[in-house]
Amino acid sequence: MSGAEADLVLRARRAWVDGAFRPAAVVVRNGLVDAVLPFGDAVDAAEDRTVPDEHVLLPGLVDTHVHVNEPGRTEWEGFASATRAAALGGVTTIVDMPLNSIPATTDVDALAVKRASAEGRVAVDVGFWGGAVPANAGTRGPLHDAGVFGFKCFTAPSGVDEFPHLDPEQLRAAIAEVAELDALLIVHAEDPDLLVPHDALGGRYADFLATRPGSAERSAIARVVDGARETGARVHVLHLSDAAALPLIRAAKADGVRITVETCPHYLAFEASTIPDGATEFKCCPPIRDDANRDALWAGLLDGTIDCVVSDHSPSTADLKTDDWGLAWGGIAGLQVGFRAVWTEAVRRGIPLETVLPWFTTGPAALVGLTDRGRIAPGAVAHLAVLDPAAEDVVEVAALAHRNPVSAFAGLHTLGRVTETWLHGRLVATATEGVTAVEGVLLVRPQDTQHVRNDRSGTILNGTEAP
Repeated sequence: MSGAEADLVLRARRAWVDGAFRPAAVVVRNGLVDAVLPFGDAVDAAEDRTVPDEHVLLPGLVDTHVHVNEPGRTEWEGFASATRAAALGGVTTIVDMPLNSIPATTDVDALAVKRASAEGRVAVDVGFWGGAVPANAGTRGPLHDAGVFGFKCFTAPSGVDEFPHLDPEQLRAAIAEVAELDALLIVHAEDPDLLVPHDALGGRYADFLATRPGSAERSAIARVVDGARETGARVHVLHLSDAAALPLIRAAKADGVRITVETCPHYLAFEASTIPDGATEFKCCPPIRDDANRDALWAGLLDGTIDCVVSDHSPSTADLKTDDWGLAWGGIAGLQVGFRAVWTEAVRRGIPLETVLPWFTTGPAALVGLTDRGRIAPGAVAHLAVLDPAAEDVVEVAALAHRNPVSAFAGLHTLGRVTETWLHGRLVATATEGVTAVEGVLLVRPQDTQHVRNDRSGTILNGTEAP
């Protein structure tokens, strides 16, 4: 530890360090964790705070699947509102999806527009995904060089015209291209040939669920696995809903295929039989499936097949959530409450907090190579959250910070309350005062000088490489 006065020391009887809870004094200097010391050690610091004994000190959460929608659809969401919601939920880093903004982030100019929209307005750190669409095939290198964390594609229609999906041949070509770039392809994996075409469906959830069978996920994931196996590409399956795909993914990993997979809080907290008729705030694609499927997703997390849990925060205006499952917009807003929804279900299942935390911290951080966060350790960014794990709440959707008061989590009884969020060593949000400071920075992927192996050893914060 440096001999100069530290900026902050946060003391906690239960701090999550090296995968376990222990007493610690976390010393912060210049926005980074400088040292992790025994709880009672003397520290020369400008500020010395102690976390209440019943609370725990966590690294800030990382959410690599957020649809901010700005610019172009800012009536749905925006950088200011989305990042406020993140901060209040203990999420200190998000990575923004290339849709549903207009323009979609499929070239360097569109990325510049998006970055300009976010500059100076973000309450947490924000990175950006690029898009892989038919029109930018073979030309994705400059966008990769500009700092996106990888490329998102759909194998079935995305729901917005400006972001077309890739057919099987285009998907195979995209996998080969990201292999050459040593980039990352993240895939919304559903086979359109196995989806049931429809317009209006009425109010029964079962009718919507039948249009998107699990076989559609499995078929598309198999294509992704085959492409990655042939090319050596790094691929990631987004928002896994169908647990029957887990054996395929598990076998691919065992064979050395460079594949990872995520699931989302709504697939872990909800199940199909309890979704009310007309409650299209629960509509998402792929859909929420039955309780046995939910149990199997939890098992996939516990055995390590699923690598992380992220929100897939995809809000819209209330008028787009009609009571017809065929016509309503598909997307769930859960950025602020997803962690506590999963923690609540974990408690019901007897799963301890130290098991849950990697799914929201080191798991998503590793996906995008942000090894400087998701942990409390010397050299990490001082992104921290204080959690009261036993606090009970009912989600009041009108009180959430995202732009539109629509969420599947409305009315959910939850355990866990984030009481403080710290970003770069500064207190930015509290449960009592809301977001108190806008301290976020815009992230870019570590730059390669050539399109060769990227060691993903850190990140760049406003042009300065972090340890």
